[in-house]
Amino acid sequence: MTLVRLRARSVLLAAVLAAGTVGLTTACEGGTASPQATGGASREGTTAQNRVVWQDPASYTYTLTSSSQVLTGRFRVTVRGGEVTEAVGLDADSRRAVALGPGAVPTIGDLIDSLENAWQEGADTAEAEYAPDGHPSRITLDPDENAIDDEAEYAITAYEPDDG
Repeated sequence: MTLVRLRARSVLLAAVLAAGTVGLTTACEGGTASPQATGGASREGTTAQNRVVWQDPASYTYTLTSSSQVLTGRFRVTVRGGEVTEAVGLDADSRRAVALGPGAVPTIGDLIDSLENAWQEGADTAEAEYAPDGHPSRITLDPDENAIDDEAEYAITAYEPDDG
């Protein structure tokens, strides 16, 4: 897995390292660097324009393990047409959340939006780890390291895109 660490205090360092890696890869391979390296942040640096390159497909399933004040538990999630159409609670906490309807459980795209918002708002921690195929496998957020109970961690496993 690739770990992308983006903290408000290390914005410049991350941008410099990313630019250097792209330049070195291009020089060594004798080709051009892809403008959309799978699973990373955009080359604009870790600024308000930051974007995760991985695109949320219209249909897929995944297992979400969430620990946050708002959403806690393990869920098996089905996404169709970009919307959560089914969410199955795999433990007591998640079954309570699912009782509110499938909209209470996010798509992977919703989690990426939360990550990008945390970058824009200068969160103390806004990190993502990526699986080899480029989809996020873990997102960790902590807007203020001095605040209590504002942390959130989302583990994404058993991801299966629907080719149909």
